Amino acid sequence: MEEYNPGDEVAFNADEVNISIKECVEGVIGGTDYNQNKVNQWTASIVEHSLTHLVKQGRPFKYIVNCAIMQKSGAGLHTANSCYWDTTTDGSCTARWENRTMYCVVSVFAVAVTL
Repeated sequence: MEEYNPGDEVAFNADEVNISIKECVEGVIGGTDYNQNKVNQWTASIVEHSLTHLVKQGRPFKYIVNCAIMQKSGAGLHTANSCYWDTTTDGSCTARWENRTMYCVVSVFAVAVTL
């Protein structure tokens, strides 16, 4: 039997979140082609679905979710994030998804809430 370690519940699991975010993106824009008129709707929907899924896990975090969708045109896209926080509990991950017409990059930041 494993020992109970309350720190395990607070630690951010980037791999688990990455999979979850990719599922949300696939559910919103999977199988569709880039459409400039729908990008605002897609990004809002991806952010809301991702945030809802994260909150439903019941983990003690405050979340920040950011989404960017870019049409594939041969242009470059570079992103960077930097955080100053408690690396033992807080965390972030960036999920990259693509299909033949667009890229989607979703960043999630989780800050532990200590009671």
